[in-house]
Amino acid sequence: MSVAVILPARLASSRLPGKLLLERTGRTVLEHTLGRALEAKQRSAGLITTVLAACDDPKLILAAQKAGVSAVMTLPEHQSGTDRIAEAACPLKEDVIVNLQADEPEIDPDLIVQVAVLLTGGAGDASMSTLA
Repeated sequence: MSVAVILPARLASSRLPGKLLLERTGRTVLEHTLGRALEAKQRSAGLITTVLAACDDPKLILAAQKAGVSAVMTLPEHQSGTDRIAEAACPLKEDVIVNLQADEPEIDPDLIVQVAVLLTGGAGDASMSTLA
């Protein structure tokens, strides 16, 4: 089995518009979170095969590329991050999708790996999950 970690990234946050592009440490919030996802991929012993940003704005695509992650433009009218992920996941071949919220720059990469392991190890029949 293989896992893709997809980050739904929306520029027009209702509580803090543009928060994913906030930069206080030389990297944006999105870049930090993508870095955590890449760390998880490295630690997963090949289980996580793809890290992808599903974006609604070209500025987010550029931030993802700066972080070394592939990104796809999704339709701007999606009502939720899950909708954005579903669109981005269509061409992928992975068996399981992990939804990593793009505004989680301090998430422990081991928790991302833990979700991937649980979902591929027969923990129910879910094919997509969000860590809570």
